[in-house]
Amino acid sequence: MLIGVSGSGARCVGLRVEVLGPLRLVVDGTAVDVPGHKRRAVLALLARAHDRAVAVDHLLDAVWPQDPPNAARAALHAHISRLRGHLGPAASLLESLPGGYRLVLVEGALDAAQARSLLCTARGTADPVAAGKLLQQARALWRGSVLADLVEIPLIAAWSVTLNELRHEVDDLLISCALETGEGGDIVGLATESVAEDPLREPAILLLMRALAAAGRGADALRTSHSYRRRLASETGLDPSPALGELERRIASGGAWEAISRFPVPVPGNRLVGRDSEVAALRRMLARERLVTVVGPGGVGKTRLALEVTRHVRDATIVRLAPVSDPAAIPHALAAALDLNVVRGDVLAACVALLAAGPRLAVVDNCEHLLDAVRVTISALVDGCPELTVLATSREPLGLPTECVSRLAPLPVPGPRDRLAVDRSPAPSVTVFVDRARQVRGGFAPGPRELGIVADIVRRLDGMPLAIELAAGRLSSLGLDDLHARLHRSLDLLGDGRGGADGRHRTLRATIEWSYELLPSDERRLFRHLSVFPDGVDLATAEQIAVSLGVPGDPASGLAHLVDASMIEFQPADRTRYRMLETLRTFGLDRLVAEHEDRAASNRLLRWAVDLATWIGTTAATESEPEADAVLRREIPNLRAAWRLARHDGRLDDATALVISLAEASGLRDLTEVWTWARELAADPAIATHRRAGAVLGIAAAVAWLRGDLADVDELARRGLDGAIDDEDRCWCLSALCMVELSRGGYAAVVEHCLQAAALAPHWRLSLLNGVLAAAYAGDLDQANALNDRLANVAVSPTAAAMHHYVTGEIDSIAGRRDQAEQHYASAIELGRTAGSTFLIGLASVGLLTIRVDTGRIDDALRGYREVIDYWERTGNWIQQWTTLRNLANLLRILDDHQPALFLEVAAGHAPEASAVSDGVWTHAAPGMTPGLDDETASRIHTEASRCARSRALGVARQSIDRHLTQ
Repeated sequence: MLIGVSGSGARCVGLRVEVLGPLRLVVDGTAVDVPGHKRRAVLALLARAHDRAVAVDHLLDAVWPQDPPNAARAALHAHISRLRGHLGPAASLLESLPGGYRLVLVEGALDAAQARSLLCTARGTADPVAAGKLLQQARALWRGSVLADLVEIPLIAAWSVTLNELRHEVDDLLISCALETGEGGDIVGLATESVAEDPLREPAILLLMRALAAAGRGADALRTSHSYRRRLASETGLDPSPALGELERRIASGGAWEAISRFPVPVPGNRLVGRDSEVAALRRMLARERLVTVVGPGGVGKTRLALEVTRHVRDATIVRLAPVSDPAAIPHALAAALDLNVVRGDVLAACVALLAAGPRLAVVDNCEHLLDAVRVTISALVDGCPELTVLATSREPLGLPTECVSRLAPLPVPGPRDRLAVDRSPAPSVTVFVDRARQVRGGFAPGPRELGIVADIVRRLDGMPLAIELAAGRLSSLGLDDLHARLHRSLDLLGDGRGGADGRHRTLRATIEWSYELLPSDERRLFRHLSVFPDGVDLATAEQIAVSLGVPGDPASGLAHLVDASMIEFQPADRTRYRMLETLRTFGLDRLVAEHEDRAASNRLLRWAVDLATWIGTTAATESEPEADAVLRREIPNLRAAWRLARHDGRLDDATALVISLAEASGLRDLTEVWTWARELAADPAIATHRRAGAVLGIAAAVAWLRGDLADVDELARRGLDGAIDDEDRCWCLSALCMVELSRGGYAAVVEHCLQAAALAPHWRLSLLNGVLAAAYAGDLDQANALNDRLANVAVSPTAAAMHHYVTGEIDSIAGRRDQAEQHYASAIELGRTAGSTFLIGLASVGLLTIRVDTGRIDDALRGYREVIDYWERTGNWIQQWTTLRNLANLLRILDDHQPALFLEVAAGHAPEASAVSDGVWTHAAPGMTPGLDDETASRIHTEASRCARSRALGVARQSIDRHLTQ
């Protein structure tokens, strides 16, 4: 297998992880021992993700579900490092990503994925002999009890259950194939074994009975059934499904069950992709419930799912209501589906009489437009037919007391960064697109680039099966790039151009229109106005909009009906959220324009955004800061939409209000997108005459500092000071000047600007923070403590308290009070996490690492530096990154690792955005000035490092850390 690319180029290395038994790692055909329970658990969890990244926090929660030790994160990194050692030549496949790890597994490298692939291929194979051979291969992959030594870990235990269910599916289909080929008698042993493992699993019971009957042991089959009935009643109090009684009658009458097909009529025209779990869940529901309704938006695949379930039911009746517009015609549609010709009398009563004769499944498809009449019909069927099970599909529940609702979601789509998953293990939505494309364009074989385009298409179509099939169908007349470029017109572009009775599915617009027109007018209006929120709204906002629109009655009732009608999605969480699929939202935006309501809806969005931003800015300065943090992070997509609207429409007051209100909160959280809106606004010539221009320019100057554009800081801040007419605006400019002077080592100027800001606004904490640091770095600890006392007096919010603890830690560190410094750094980190102030966490973490180095905790420091370097890279803060790399270089010198240490020091010394250091530009590469290195080596490193790219410096740092941690 070709895997990975190392420094020496591509290498062919065989890597395999086996989980269908005790966990086993195989590298180049040799089993590799992985010692340690936790380490084996980490390997299993990475394999379970199968090419997807696994977050560090996710691994920590899984491996240490209760009371994780303080060093859990460090222990996890150690296990990852040791796993790379076990992987040997395949170590590069265990990738470190921002915030997590990924084990790259090619096709065939995970036995569970191989088994599932063989099962899927067998399902799509018409020849039962060929299918049986595939299933035998799949079954041979199980080596014993699945992950038996790791099942006390909940996530792995759940996976073990899933893999055992996979084996049941393999066994069931293998037995069915044997029955089809007349070899039912030969498979009795396997069928008996399958029942023994789970005596209450009815599909296994039915297959064993059929195998026994095929072997001429009808009496044994009936005894098996009777034993199952008694066990089920005594252990669960439940009755078996009607299928068991029907099978008993057939066996008792001498029916030839070995000839029963795996694919009973009706057989859908295409294979169902990515719905195995939904099919299994629906079958379980139908086994215990009399009435089940599959609910979901138009085009999500409700009908196709119902048809898949009927493939395994012998007596199924399908009633299609899509073409029925008259409620009185429903009984006639049912009679037609039953092939029942009622000449006189009550048609529904005749249908009930026929269906009451024995066990049966009735599928009533597309009920949403005839709900009242459907309720009457289905109630009569359920009441009059004790052995009848009804499966309905609808865009909203029927509302009957006996109804069990199953909501069907769109197909999973690949994430924006899931390139490997798209190439090697495509998401079901990608598979559906490719399958459909091959039907209209023979030989369609997308390469990696084309698969990336397909992935983006299915993402933009929300994973909706109908939309995906319609889009792929357009490849009959469009190229893939052409389709992708025109996808913004998807509501009308994606149509099959054909006629037919079911016009709802000819285009996406027609599909959504069908549901939209079924809504009352007030709910249609509410749906339209909610569509301007790209990431949905919470309950309070939705109710506020409903009230402002004059929607009668309780606003929550209107929302509930929109959810029931599958027009919006309800997502329960800490705070209830209502969202729309993107295709539905696009439709809503189009209808806003058609109803001439787009301007009013836009105005409402902007008012909401400005009010929310004001609340966030005010609340973030109080003890309730954590609540403001949660709201800010949750609402960024909606705030982004409001920002773009304000900029597009030239709404300078609204844009300015958003920038100023969100500046401090977003900057302290490294929400760089929001923070950088100030740079965009500062570049607008219109801002020059705005009354809050000073604040905008001061914030833009702070952003320039954060990005390392130090030359811009002075120009923006001083221009802002010249035009500022408000004390708060001047403080923003002074804060930016504090930042840039601190970076340059101009400590006296920092203190001067700090005192100016404090005189204008005593609560202005950003300038005080920099003033304390400047005084401390200049060696004036008395002044630093005096300014720190003033900072403590305004430390109302958790972030302000974290600032106080951080600078106290810096003072203590400079004074040599390491224990006190460590406590203050730890307090700053804890408070920063409480408030979500990631920037403060990063600063305090760098300080804490210097204490760990000074106290000899080298491994902890190395692991910490790896995390902080990754963090600064994600946020793009190169001023802090270079400081961190310099500190790491000091540690490397302690470890006598002089070459990378010199490289990092020289690279930082030549980086224009790096903070100044007390000894000026680094000169240790001069002959005789570099300990541990000869002059020629030092000179070469100096030359390379002085013009290296940022990525090269990070690579040197990470390689050095990894090397020392694995020694």
